[in-house]
Amino acid sequence: MSLLERVSDLLRWQKKDPSFKLPWMQDSLPIFSESSPLYHTRKRPEPLTQQEESDLELANQRFLELCEKCVQANIPLLVDAEHTSVQPAIDYFTYAAAIVHNKGENPTVFGTIQTYLKDAKERLLLTSKAAEKMGIPMGFKLVRGAYMSSERKLAADLGFASPIHNSIMDTHKCFNDCTSFMLEKIADGPGGVVLATHNIESGKLAAAKAHELGIGKVNHKMEFAQLYGMSEALSFGLSNAGFQVSKYMPFGPVETVMPYLLRRAEENRGVLAASGFDRKLMRKELVRRLRAAVY
Repeated sequence: MSLLERVSDLLRWQKKDPSFKLPWMQDSLPIFSESSPLYHTRKRPEPLTQQEESDLELANQRFLELCEKCVQANIPLLVDAEHTSVQPAIDYFTYAAAIVHNKGENPTVFGTIQTYLKDAKERLLLTSKAAEKMGIPMGFKLVRGAYMSSERKLAADLGFASPIHNSIMDTHKCFNDCTSFMLEKIADGPGGVVLATHNIESGKLAAAKAHELGIGKVNHKMEFAQLYGMSEALSFGLSNAGFQVSKYMPFGPVETVMPYLLRRAEENRGVLAASGFDRKLMRKELVRRLRAAVY
């Protein structure tokens, strides 16, 4: 994480001062938009030390090896998102790998866009446009985001406005707008999108949009995803309608997994309402089975 923070600081400073040279930097795609938060880096950072450059090269080699394995196995690689203090470095790694490994119609390396961020749609448009110009098929996973409290606190502590949308409805709109943009893009060209949402309304809108655009339901370019054990009604509803759906199961020590799951719950508070809907459907099915057993 310390290396990601250092690299992110240097990338932010280069955005502020384009003359600032980063000798280790490879070809990549736009990481920032004009509205992206840069307040994390208040002064010109020191260049990477020789040890840090060595660590960066090792990290890059590991990541590229993983990408090569995924290309060989024809398995997409989705790089998740983190808080804004380290996200620039993650995007840099992801987009640099995409330039090398994404070929033809279907991308291997997918980046993640957190649509609770005010600059999310602008960055998605910039990155997609640059990739298209270079002939790179880009894949994105769209999520809402999971670090509301810490992002708002950091911005407030530094005297800046929050990078998070002002309301949950603004976040919903951003997610749905980004979804529409990506579906329109892949309907007529290369690329891919994974819609990671527990929101029933977003699922309905995306399904309707895909139908409107004539995107095949079981389509390698489009996929829905939910956490295992959450929004089961949405997952099965989409799957029964013919769409490709993945269920994501985190695993590991309890002390690691539980904070992760709590962040997921905060990311989409509507999941609680969705869980109520799931329970209602389960009760209905239990009643149906009991009646069937009795009669």
